[in-house]
Amino acid sequence: MTTSTPTATGTATAKGTPAAPRPARRRFRWRDYGRPRELVVRYLLLLFVLAITVGPLLWQFLTSLKSTTEDVFGPNASLLPQHPTLRAYEQVFDQVPVGTYIWNSLIVVVLSLVSQLLFSTMAGYMLSKPAWRGAKGVWLLLIASMMFPFEAIMVSLFLSIRDLGLVDSLAGVWLPGFVGAINVLIMRAAFLAVPREIEDSAMLDGAGEWQRFRHLYLPSALGSMSVVAINTFIAAWDDFLWPLIVLRSEESFTLTLGLARLQTSSFGYDQRVVMAGSVISLIPVLVLFVITQRWFYKGVASGAVKF
Repeated sequence: MTTSTPTATGTATAKGTPAAPRPARRRFRWRDYGRPRELVVRYLLLLFVLAITVGPLLWQFLTSLKSTTEDVFGPNASLLPQHPTLRAYEQVFDQVPVGTYIWNSLIVVVLSLVSQLLFSTMAGYMLSKPAWRGAKGVWLLLIASMMFPFEAIMVSLFLSIRDLGLVDSLAGVWLPGFVGAINVLIMRAAFLAVPREIEDSAMLDGAGEWQRFRHLYLPSALGSMSVVAINTFIAAWDDFLWPLIVLRSEESFTLTLGLARLQTSSFGYDQRVVMAGSVISLIPVLVLFVITQRWFYKGVASGAVKF
């Protein structure tokens, strides 16, 4: 009959094999995290950045919960609502057709996501291949196109949309965002990170071009595709200037354009209602980011390897 015997590092098992020793408790040392003064400065900077980025959003949300008897601005205004209420959100849905606006925005977002993901991945895959002539010229042309702001070309874009007969239509809102140069370059960087030896092995196994693209390159670029998807969603959902130029009738308004009507005098211009509309438009973006943040950060890290 075998018995376990205690050892210096742990308790021996029935077969005589000592158990894994308990890990030593790590002591807190300042030098592991930097000097105390540097650590304090680092966290103060992080808190300052957090206040700048999250502070306005938090203020909007708290303002939307205030009652009509509370001041939004002025010496008597407080940050926290004294009598929280959802009346401002009820007024938003009563004053404007929020459901129609959300549906129109979703149509534009879905069309933009499909076209951006489809064509940016294929274009990025083509540009990652050095075998065909003119790839570098196309790459430089894409970078050069990013130097021009949207305001410099929106007049010519509007004339093109008008000639196509797409004014006051959701297709006219979506078409300029069909594919973006930055998304093509992000996918190109992701595909360049795939080792060439892996593709050579797949070619020796008889894999064709489409099979390599589908089973080799796309799975390795899921992180970058999530970056493209999030950027496209935010750009299409929050776009205000281009829908303002193209759309005419209220039935075609997107959410950002429709909620801007809350700031007009015909609705009384209540700051609480305006803030409630801003929070409503922000909720889908926050939900999407929370769901896809893991792939987003992974894609940002992998896309920064090569450009």
